[in-house]
Amino acid sequence: MKILITGTAGFIGFHAARHFLDKGWEVFGVDNFSSYYSVGLKRDREKILRGRPGYRSEELDICDHEKLQSVFAEEKPEVVLHLAAQPGVRYSISHPFEYERSNISGTLNVLECCRHSGKKPKLVFASSSSVYGGNTKMPFEETDRLDTPVSLYAATKRAGELMAYTYSHLYKMQITGLRFFTVYGDWYRPDMALHLFADAMLHDRPIKVFNNGDMLRDFTYVDDIIDGVYRVVMADDLPLFDIYNIGNHRSEKLLGVIETLARTLGVTPKMEMLPMQAGDIYATYASVEKLHKAVGYEPRTSIQEGIPVFADWFRKYYKL
Repeated sequence: MKILITGTAGFIGFHAARHFLDKGWEVFGVDNFSSYYSVGLKRDREKILRGRPGYRSEELDICDHEKLQSVFAEEKPEVVLHLAAQPGVRYSISHPFEYERSNISGTLNVLECCRHSGKKPKLVFASSSSVYGGNTKMPFEETDRLDTPVSLYAATKRAGELMAYTYSHLYKMQITGLRFFTVYGDWYRPDMALHLFADAMLHDRPIKVFNNGDMLRDFTYVDDIIDGVYRVVMADDLPLFDIYNIGNHRSEKLLGVIETLARTLGVTPKMEMLPMQAGDIYATYASVEKLHKAVGYEPRTSIQEGIPVFADWFRKYYKL
């Protein structure tokens, strides 16, 4: 089987590519190596993948329709895993057009390429827990209303879901969306909370704790996420279109996560308490019952197990 993965130099894309290679798949990756965060980290992930038999890739931007179309025509993938996106809630406030470009135009290009591909591949795409926006009912369920996004990032990810439904409906394409909940692990993104916390702690700087630490997040270990992605790809009895939460089904107190990380690193953290930032939401908490019923998804990794893996990688990679 051949899978085309967009965003293979990214955190989740890298782990997904490795998993499919481990399962004997042929993987073709595309990535534009955006400078949003360390290109060096992305190159290091790509270097590991390029050392694996069965992996090939091309550096390209999913917004370049002609180049992306030529890749589809040449590779003829049976499955497309669309993970490439402009991430980050706070960055969307200062760089709105980056989100329109990557998350809307780029996703539309992927949909068009799938539509016109001879094999019409199965498409699995990444959405986000951010689409739940100002919802206060916990846990978040797929049937909740989604008309109160509190960041442009969230609005663009919701737009991607709506476009995907339209294409599935019009062209009878097999499409599944997955709403990721605060994914973490080794080879983590440096703009994410655990990475920022660890870097500050090990350099004796105060960590910025928003809303005075009164926040809840459904931290999900990356291996659990990838297991769910693989199960969805392999399932042959899913609806023509559907969307599922994929998380840990447990909401952790931010201060408790900080305490676990500090204890793992062997440091006493300094904390700078700050108000809630624009675009942030108070809590995320995934109901994963729907995905469990559909494919048997069951997250297994607690933060007490997952954070030490991240911390060990962090120290080794950054030589700290």
